[in-house]
Amino acid sequence: MTPLLNELLGYAVDIFNIGFKAILLMVALLLGVAYLTFVERKVIGYMQLRIGPNVVGPFGLLQPIADGVKLLHKETIIPMAANKLLFLIAPILFFSLSLAAWAVIPFAPGWVFSDINVGLLYLLAISSLGVYGILIAGWSSNSKYALLGALRSAAQMISYEVSLGLILVSVLLCSGSLNLSNIVIAQQDCWYAVKLFPLFVMFFISCLAETNRTPFDLPEAEAELVAGYHVEYSAFPFALFFLGEYANMILMSAMCTILFAGGWLAPFSHPIIDWIQPVVWFLGKICVFLFIFLWTRATLPRYRYDQLMRLGWKVFLPLSLLGVIIVSLCVMLKGAA
Repeated sequence: MTPLLNELLGYAVDIFNIGFKAILLMVALLLGVAYLTFVERKVIGYMQLRIGPNVVGPFGLLQPIADGVKLLHKETIIPMAANKLLFLIAPILFFSLSLAAWAVIPFAPGWVFSDINVGLLYLLAISSLGVYGILIAGWSSNSKYALLGALRSAAQMISYEVSLGLILVSVLLCSGSLNLSNIVIAQQDCWYAVKLFPLFVMFFISCLAETNRTPFDLPEAEAELVAGYHVEYSAFPFALFFLGEYANMILMSAMCTILFAGGWLAPFSHPIIDWIQPVVWFLGKICVFLFIFLWTRATLPRYRYDQLMRLGWKVFLPLSLLGVIIVSLCVMLKGAA
């Protein structure tokens, strides 16, 4: 019985360690999402010559906490004609998927929950499932405005996922691995943002469309759709959609960092540069991409829907296909040499 007890005790310790790390990651991500909203309001405020939130707490730093408490105290209103079960499941599904993707994100060498060999496919699958939460929310609300917003959002996300998938194929061909840590290591000589610069630009623009961010925020266009697919939501269910969208922004920034910006790798080697921890480089690069997300919102006007779909199907899809062909030829010629 002693070996069996030792084995069970070992499993229990492993489960406790994984659960503790998962809770820490969730808390850190929730705090990051909350303060991303604060940083967005401050950055856009300064770009528009405003101050932004500066009343609640020193320098306005407690504003995200106040917003969260306010949403928690509000009453959850469910429309009479709505499908109540699906109405409540939709925001939980949307937010859960935005957290589940972090299981395979490597923060530094060895800093990953699950270092699986198909991490790239896992990320693509998780990001593709996000559309179900939006569709369920729009349909279960039993509102024409919500349904129209959900359909537009689903069409937009599916359109740009096609080009995202083809760009990921190009990265896979260059690195020769679906493991995210191996993809980072393959960029030691040169980041893919330099080697595959046109694909990198298309990938980032597709990330904007995938997360429904400006200039592709058509599903949430206030003037046309009264806030889109979550128009009937209030209080905490609305907060889950809100948090899920910003968590997806952080996730897409992490994907850009891993796939094109060298992950935790420093841009060059230097005694001072080498002293900085890899996780600091990783988080710093995520912050740079998040700032570009916010900068884009403050700068560009919203696209028309026909322009959005034309860009996805008539520009990005052919170019990403061409990129796969060119990258495949380069890999073949390199292998033959």
